[in-house]
Amino acid sequence: MGKTFAEKVLAKKAGLDDVVPGQIVTVRPDHLLMHDNTSAIVSKVAEDLKTYGLVNPDLPVIAIDHVVPAVDEKTALGHAKIREFVKAYGVKHFFDVGDGVCHQIVVEKGLALPGQLVLGSDSHTCTYGALNAFSTGIDRTEAAVLLLTGETWLRVPETIKVVLSGCFPRGVMGKDLVLRIIGDIGADGANYMAVEFHGDLSAVPQDDRFTIANMGIEMGAKIAAFPVDGATEAYLAAHAPGAAYEPIWADGDAAYCRVLTYDLSKLEPLVAKPHTVDNVAPVSEVKGLPIQQAYLGTCTNGRLSDLQVAAAILKGKHIAPGVRLLVIPASRGIFQAALADGTIATLVDAGAMVGPPGCGPCLGAHQGLLAPGERCISSSNRNFQGRMGSKDAEVFLGSPLTVAASALTGLLTDPRDEI
Repeated sequence: MGKTFAEKVLAKKAGLDDVVPGQIVTVRPDHLLMHDNTSAIVSKVAEDLKTYGLVNPDLPVIAIDHVVPAVDEKTALGHAKIREFVKAYGVKHFFDVGDGVCHQIVVEKGLALPGQLVLGSDSHTCTYGALNAFSTGIDRTEAAVLLLTGETWLRVPETIKVVLSGCFPRGVMGKDLVLRIIGDIGADGANYMAVEFHGDLSAVPQDDRFTIANMGIEMGAKIAAFPVDGATEAYLAAHAPGAAYEPIWADGDAAYCRVLTYDLSKLEPLVAKPHTVDNVAPVSEVKGLPIQQAYLGTCTNGRLSDLQVAAAILKGKHIAPGVRLLVIPASRGIFQAALADGTIATLVDAGAMVGPPGCGPCLGAHQGLLAPGERCISSSNRNFQGRMGSKDAEVFLGSPLTVAASALTGLLTDPRDEI
């Protein structure tokens, strides 16, 4: 019997010939991602670090991104402690405030490569599966131990196979596909499972793959992974030139616990209604509801192509009165590219407010919280009650196209009506 992607990677990283679902393996990851929670993680093993040191200065990848710039003294102190740790232990991969959201930085800087194992103290570490990495989130205690030992344990997951065909129709993006999957199987439909994407993937751009993999955790998945193809190779050539990597993919006769099939051409624009990501409905069913805020950005949909499709809808127009359009590029590099090609100017001319690269409003930290009774359409990955401020506010999730179209009209809007 053939092996799945997860089984192959974990066997390799555990130094074993073979593993099976449910087996516990000890592995040594290629990198450990941390962000603003680094100071809390380090504090768990501070004395041990003084005694034994950091196992490998190349292991951590640290990005200060969740609350940037610092919103209060407590936050500023946490950031200062991170910088002290980086300097004291010679951490090689450190990205300070303004560099961008950790998950975007990791892929932009070539720190997640095909066949690698990357763990992170953030649930959306699964993003890097879009580049054929086994990447998943772990808790802070596990991360702290990794700093000292360089190894941890994982359970080999079962795998769901998702087979894609066709092309996205007008007004539909990768965000709509992943919302469709989550809506179909539920927020816990893939708990501690791997999700592999198969079929004709030529119509799924690399940026959409990042979006899809990023939201694997919203269906409970441990990882969400794509094979290496031309899109992957082109991205790596641009962002990790000369890097050596060994792609890994499932065998043709691998065993799966479930197989799902989707014809992209039959999808339509979707939203996740409050207050769960699996509360999915066509935009056409909810259009007309007034919004007060539209949010374009995050590790899910803050890439250049996301900003560009929004700008195409808003070019030469202005957002509706009473609507706040927040635009936060996912990284400094994306911000610079969007400045260079006029995308930022188009969005600002349309009435958008542009913030520094970071997480901010996505997790309700700052720079865009909602008041009681307000409604937001967001390109982010979660819409839990109170996620972006008041527990009496509502967050709808949608694609960048849906966000832009809704900002233009002041109502939840089907983007096909504005393209």
